[in-house]
Amino acid sequence: MAPKKKFSREEIIDSAFSIAKAEGIDSITIRKTADQLGSSIAPIYVNFNDVGELKQAVFQKIIQLSRQMIAEQQTGNPFRDIGLASLKMAADYPVLVRDFMMKPKVDLPMYDEEMALVHLMKHDPDLEGFSEEELAEILLKMRVFQTGLTMMVANGLLPDEFDMEKMIQLQDSVAEDVVKGAYQRQKRNGEKA
Repeated sequence: MAPKKKFSREEIIDSAFSIAKAEGIDSITIRKTADQLGSSIAPIYVNFNDVGELKQAVFQKIIQLSRQMIAEQQTGNPFRDIGLASLKMAADYPVLVRDFMMKPKVDLPMYDEEMALVHLMKHDPDLEGFSEEELAEILLKMRVFQTGLTMMVANGLLPDEFDMEKMIQLQDSVAEDVVKGAYQRQKRNGEKA
């Protein structure tokens, strides 16, 4: 009898990620993951207590992928990098983007993720002089816009001639408007004090 092949935790997560990428996170099951690996379910249960724990590991992989995409942009403008990574994520992983944006995931550490983005924004020379609260508000406003644009990309809802360059131009224009508005509000509030 041939020995059973062992699979690393990372190989199992990659297999489940592949399922999520094609079919959505809710499609991950222990059986499907085992089938994807060409194994029994035993190696999965050696590494994970249940499917919920496996899905959590996939969520963490998606967050890590998102952070990596932000880091790869390197435009010198961290705020812009966040938006560019969002568009790239929507174009490359539309099923995952729809899953993340359309289904509430109360078990994800979204507050920590938001604070990490605010921290990145602090290093953006175009955002100098804003408090953390003001940066968080700017981020929220851009997220509202970016969510709409990202969902349009993920669902193929933009006109054909609306390529990545046009999306980037639109995103940059809206970001500039949001930041200018924030500076104007800050100035008005400073004059009132």
